[in-house]
Amino acid sequence: MNELLPIYQHPALTVLVDDSRSFLDSVAFRMNPQLAYRIFDEPRTALDWLRNEYQHLEPHTSEIIRVGYDEATDSLERRSASIDLEQVYRTVADRRRFGTPAVLVVDYAMPEMDGVEFCRAAREIPCGKIMLTGHANEKIAIDAFNDGLIDCFIRKNAPDAMERLEAAVIKLQKDFFLRRTSTLRDLLTRHTYAFLSDPAIETLVEQLCSQHRFVEHYLFPHPAGILFFDGKGRATLMVIATRNSLTTQRELAEDEAAPPELLAALRELRLVPFFSDTHGRYLGETGNDWLQYCLPPQVCEGRETYYWALFELPGHYLREPVYSYAEFLRDQAG
Repeated sequence: MNELLPIYQHPALTVLVDDSRSFLDSVAFRMNPQLAYRIFDEPRTALDWLRNEYQHLEPHTSEIIRVGYDEATDSLERRSASIDLEQVYRTVADRRRFGTPAVLVVDYAMPEMDGVEFCRAAREIPCGKIMLTGHANEKIAIDAFNDGLIDCFIRKNAPDAMERLEAAVIKLQKDFFLRRTSTLRDLLTRHTYAFLSDPAIETLVEQLCSQHRFVEHYLFPHPAGILFFDGKGRATLMVIATRNSLTTQRELAEDEAAPPELLAALRELRLVPFFSDTHGRYLGETGNDWLQYCLPPQVCEGRETYYWALFELPGHYLREPVYSYAEFLRDQAG
């Protein structure tokens, strides 16, 4: 699972549950300030809140994949599916996205309802689950893990407990988004977007996120690539091309009587284009201004050779201002 790139991923909530408010405040104080969280000191209140959140959280895939059937015959065997990939990156228009509960951290030793009972009651809630235990409860935690009630457990008195907790939260947030779009990812990786399952691209995305402080990413359709947003909501598009896709770009440009210099550069793999004013492809109206839409490629060697470049995303691709993660954290704090 770790060798897959989620179709989209953004920061989401970590929900902390413990009957001790002072312990919750201590954990929250020591957590990475870039991790958003919500705390509950009453387990049943936490359960009610989680169930309500997921009751109103429709699978994002349903907005992207539309399944129809042959109306003339009313036959369910003659079904068709249409995919609107623009809906993936338009998720940034949803101000509520950062409030999605993706990871649950629950203490085992709670008098009203212990951590295992809580996770059993929350079994249908599709977020990652971490249980904090004491040394004496380790056997119970192992049984809960083997039963599929939790994804991992951490001894809360261990010297590296906070480091392990943060690492587990980051991993389970990614797993949450992988599960949420697994159907769509399985469809897309068979064709144009095979790079989503290439470990080399996953590693590259992680490096770019670290280097440029990107906190969100979304699959982008035309041209194929990954759209990043940093904490302030600034957008950067990584166009990901292959020899085949650049050949297709050249053939389309030839049909539009593109300048010979552009055709030669595409043939020789010397540039990556993003014709942002003409829906991602060269059109005759672009004329001799084509160079401003192109960058020299960087190369990523994976299951095949990828040619990529980072472009600023023009504002006309986004219908409204992006609600940034920095704004969300300020709103949460105040």
